[in-house]
Amino acid sequence: MLGASLNKVFYYFKSRWQSSWNYSLWALLIFPLSPLLGAVTIGFVSLITWVKQYRKISRRPLNRGFALLSVLLIITAGFAQDKIAAFLGLFNLLPFFLVFAAHSTLIKTFTQLRQMSWIVVISSMPVVIIGLGQLFLGWSLKFQFLWIVLDWAIAPGGNPPGRIASLFLHANTFAAYLVIVFILGVGLWLENYQQLRVKSQEAFSANLSLIFLTVAVITNFIALIFTSSRNGWAIAIFVCLAYALYQGWRILVGGVAAIVASILLAAFAPSPVAQFFRQYVPAFFWARLNDDMYPDRPVALMRKTQWEFAWSLTQQHPWTGWGLRSFSGLYKAQMQIPLGHPHNLFLMLSAETGFPSTFLFCGLLSWILITGIQLLRKSKYINTEDRLIFFSYLLAFVGWILLNTVDVTLFDFRLNTLSWLILAALCGVAHRHNQQDRLTSDQN
Repeated sequence: MLGASLNKVFYYFKSRWQSSWNYSLWALLIFPLSPLLGAVTIGFVSLITWVKQYRKISRRPLNRGFALLSVLLIITAGFAQDKIAAFLGLFNLLPFFLVFAAHSTLIKTFTQLRQMSWIVVISSMPVVIIGLGQLFLGWSLKFQFLWIVLDWAIAPGGNPPGRIASLFLHANTFAAYLVIVFILGVGLWLENYQQLRVKSQEAFSANLSLIFLTVAVITNFIALIFTSSRNGWAIAIFVCLAYALYQGWRILVGGVAAIVASILLAAFAPSPVAQFFRQYVPAFFWARLNDDMYPDRPVALMRKTQWEFAWSLTQQHPWTGWGLRSFSGLYKAQMQIPLGHPHNLFLMLSAETGFPSTFLFCGLLSWILITGIQLLRKSKYINTEDRLIFFSYLLAFVGWILLNTVDVTLFDFRLNTLSWLILAALCGVAHRHNQQDRLTSDQN
């Protein structure tokens, strides 16, 4: 038993196993180890929810917006130079719009947010352990069971070498996953820490929860460091500052700011100043930040070059783009270097689908974010603990946006699914409580 909060998760499983939400939680639990079983389960839950609540789902304005976006994406695929690749690229988006619409109806309460956070943190532990073994113990594994039900490929030393990747294809993808887990884990840790201070009669179970979460958060943070992902590091620091500001911990804000400033000065300050700080800051950090660790990187692999090329493609076909999955071939033809994407989701969408689709997509994301912020600030029905868990999901959403300004997460199935479920959770809870606010206002 890991404590009162974890007990609630599994008690919910036992008491209401037949509910669709339980199946989604079990799918999230096994997702990192078996994406196929997790995907089939979440797809099944989404289908059942659509059948049962089609009218409710179809009436929501946000879902209608995603329906319009789907139509625009299909139209742009019809104008693509490589239509087969473009229509295949739709599978990275359209099915997830359906999952989002179904689960934003299914997820309604803060209890469900806590359950989802616990499951995400618990399921991350085997993946992190495998990754640390890969990097420090040279673990190597090629395991396949029933075709792709379990399909694990672990390269000794990481991918790229020296960077932890675990069961993910690349260290940057693993870093993006760890960032989301870290955000949700810290939110649960803070909640349990506050409960331990207030409810002394549950001190024992709360202690167990806090101990587990402490180990999980620290382990995930260590793994995130060894991904050597500058994006992951930056977002983790941003998350720590955001939580510290939210809690009013000014000393922690000052401490984190001092550490960040020292690392930045060691990496980018003029030589005399940099040399002073490099006596105290490990080269693992400052040399990765200023690229001294990889001094001979080709210009074509730099993000600035990729972004400029994507923007030039957008300017050439601003209305319909070049077609989904077209960037890689066009970039290779121009730069003679294979590259899967331009390391910016929004530039990629503008280059491949045009401005109208990209603006609508950004508008729908902004709608979700603004609605969530309004609920956090104005609702009369959220207590302190619920505000914290909802804030952690808002922070995870902001983290996802930041990740996608310097990378593209939708090509990893597990990460893409988790991201859309977080958006669905935000939207579902916000929609329910906004309805309560309107109902109360009408009665008054």
